[in-house]
Amino acid sequence: MKAMIFAAGLGTRLRPLTDNMPKALVRVGDVPMLERVICHLKECGYDRIVVNVHHYADMIIGFLRERNDFGIEIKISDERDRLLDTGGAIVKAREWLYDNEPFLVHNADILTDLDLGEMMRWHVENKADATLLTAARESSRYLLFDDASRLCGWTNVKTGECLPEGMEVDRYSRRAFGGVHILSPSLPDMMADYGGDSAFPIVPFYVSACRELSIYGYMPDSPYSWFDIGKPSTLAAAESYLGK
Repeated sequence: MKAMIFAAGLGTRLRPLTDNMPKALVRVGDVPMLERVICHLKECGYDRIVVNVHHYADMIIGFLRERNDFGIEIKISDERDRLLDTGGAIVKAREWLYDNEPFLVHNADILTDLDLGEMMRWHVENKADATLLTAARESSRYLLFDDASRLCGWTNVKTGECLPEGMEVDRYSRRAFGGVHILSPSLPDMMADYGGDSAFPIVPFYVSACRELSIYGYMPDSPYSWFDIGKPSTLAAAESYLGK
């Protein structure tokens, strides 16, 4: 199975830790977060991975090569000339992602023990175009789903903004996005038509396409741990959890 890890971010929320290193190499319980994500993906059956790089790119590339790419196939999508955000990153990496298989996308600063192989099986069995890990946790921004867990829109509860504009937000279930998603192989070309080769975030693309595509929210029945380790407070919480 194939996956992409977003490791190009500037890591501004983790400063000063990221003043001299990329966010993806910040340690969580003495193990770099990128290593934790790769090892978990490998345990779940993913053996072909694309990692995008920008901030301290050479350090990430060196880290991977020193470890022999963890014994799997790892390709580098080089964004050193321009940071492309989440949507643009997938478009740039599509030469590595393009085949007849769906692929999983995982933020480097998300730590979870979720069975990502099962998530892929769910995606395939439900014939989804995209499957987004979601949870009913507190957030300022929510994805909006109907009773069948199909994506219908997005809202920012602090500003009142919603997409598509004018939708009746209260008719839908609000869920927070978990930074892990699966895309079917046709989506990168659609994303290229949407955003070209520019930098753009993926969530507005999902919202713009949700009426024509089957985009589902995934909420596993079994309990799992999940941490956004991209800021100091949640990084500390993850380290405390791992120390148990």
